Amino acid sequence: MNDTTLPVIERALLQVARDQGFATARERLEVMSPQCGFGELGTCCRICYMGPCRIDPFGNGPKTGICGLTPDAMVARNLLRDTVGGTASHVGHARHVLLALRDTLDGKAPYQIKGVDKALALAKKFEVPTEGRDIKDVCRDLVNIALEDFGRQDEAPNNWVSKRAPLVEQELWKKLGLMYSNPHNEIETAMHATSMGNDADPMSMMMRVLKMSLIDGWTGLTLCVDLQDILFGVPEPAVTEAAVGVLEEHSVNIAAHGHNPVLSEKVLEWAAKLEGEARAVGAEGINVVGVCCTGNELSMRHGVRLAAHNSQTELILATGAVDAMVVDIQCIWPQLAQVAKCFETAFITTDDMVRIPDAMHIPFEPVHADENARKIVEQAIAAFRRRKAKQQPVHIPQLKSTAVAGFSVEAIIDLLRKLDAEDPLKPVLDNVANGNLFGFVGVVGCSSIKFRDKAMTEEMVKHLLRQNVLVLTTGCTAHICGQEGLMNSEATLRYCGDGLKAVLTVLGRAMGLDGPLPPVWHMGACVDNSRIVDLMVALAERLGVKVGQLPAVGSAPELVQEKAMSIGGSFLALGVSCHIAPAPRILGGPMVTQLLTRDLKDVTGAVVQVELDAKAAADWMVGHIAEKRAALGL
Repeated sequence: MNDTTLPVIERALLQVARDQGFATARERLEVMSPQCGFGELGTCCRICYMGPCRIDPFGNGPKTGICGLTPDAMVARNLLRDTVGGTASHVGHARHVLLALRDTLDGKAPYQIKGVDKALALAKKFEVPTEGRDIKDVCRDLVNIALEDFGRQDEAPNNWVSKRAPLVEQELWKKLGLMYSNPHNEIETAMHATSMGNDADPMSMMMRVLKMSLIDGWTGLTLCVDLQDILFGVPEPAVTEAAVGVLEEHSVNIAAHGHNPVLSEKVLEWAAKLEGEARAVGAEGINVVGVCCTGNELSMRHGVRLAAHNSQTELILATGAVDAMVVDIQCIWPQLAQVAKCFETAFITTDDMVRIPDAMHIPFEPVHADENARKIVEQAIAAFRRRKAKQQPVHIPQLKSTAVAGFSVEAIIDLLRKLDAEDPLKPVLDNVANGNLFGFVGVVGCSSIKFRDKAMTEEMVKHLLRQNVLVLTTGCTAHICGQEGLMNSEATLRYCGDGLKAVLTVLGRAMGLDGPLPPVWHMGACVDNSRIVDLMVALAERLGVKVGQLPAVGSAPELVQEKAMSIGGSFLALGVSCHIAPAPRILGGPMVTQLLTRDLKDVTGAVVQVELDAKAAADWMVGHIAEKRAALGL
């Protein structure tokens, strides 16, 4: 890998790590290379113990598995299992938040209902009466509606998809057999269907991929975000900072890492309560910083500064300045516990699903939230005291950028009301019509070691901005954009085409800013992809078209997680085409490859484009948007 082309922050962090004498993920990838070609093609199967089987789709090697499974069936089965993994992650997250909200309403968990307006808006959608009722009773009805979905066996449509998804698209999903009832039943069925000796029809399994993706989108992402907004409040734009320079040498630094704000909200609360204890041991205060998606959640609601995306997690530990890294679920690298030991950092796991050797485990449950969060913060203070006593040197690269986070759909519409109180979406649609706003791209997902040396995400985004495309982002791509300085007014002036610059300048004035709004809108964590969907649905309904007809594209420019597969599938089911890099593990199945890259257009209206070059990827998306504009007569 070529370090000279790395983004400056990564280069600085890698130098710190190497100066400390330990190997990073980049070195581990080099040792692993070249990676298995059969695995990359998706034609490797180890479902049964007659295997593992490897099919050679291009040469003279085996053409089927030992059981006779074809390459397309093998590829489709592997892809479906990936999608099940992503969907299970998001549905499990949503269910955990649902139970936390239930316990809060029952007085068992020490949280408050901060999103009253969100609860009332959802009550209207679900036809829950609100007149003269206490907000807790309204929320209890919403909780019961959601809980019904997890236990029902009547095959009736899932409540959260039937009430929250656009009706026109639901009609298509019914025709395709994609509507679902109980998400757990579908996850079970998909795993059963992909076990040895069951479904061998690649088309059947690909339709299950779409169904699983719908479950991810509505009973995973949408349900999760709706409930988190009720508990913790709807995000509003807040100025923050991004990159490793947000660490403070003389403060107790707590890095909150993972995805579940049920934990991180309490850690932030107790960090404020224990400031005095921190100062008593010589600290200037407690500095909670955000890592990965839980960092995005804290940044969206509280302006907490963003320290690192997922592929920088071990690197910020190498600074020696992190006193505690507290993690919950998803994207937690096992290596972190080993790196933390080198610097006596308190590496704290909290969820029974995330047990890592050499980590300190403090079980965290909402009903004991205050007690557990206090213990976590106290461990961080103790670690700082040890660091100070040993006079342990720290190495914090002084690199950071200003960023604006908190662009929820509600906040966006409130802003647009300053331009048109009666019809807030009209200014957006007018600027789409006149070409000032050429289109929208949702840039989402993780950061990948394989693409960091090319700065794939940030370079692609810059190419989009130059062509007047507004970028909406979530997850670790939001960290990347924030670190690159793409989430502030200066980025608008530096990178945007004249049309987009004019639109953002008007919006900035409407917000009372001295300059334009940023050209990349931080909409949250990976579950907050549902906010992007909600915005597209609102625009489509106002325009009177299907979501898939909008001049919009999704992009996962640094694919890492199974979750990205299920999120991408939920976009495809809506008819929104997606760019992805690297290629999903499907190229060994010619029919599956053709379905996703061409034939799916006749099913849902969307296609997948694989492109590893940043400019070429942006150019394809702009070209695709141009086709959508032409079809709308724009």
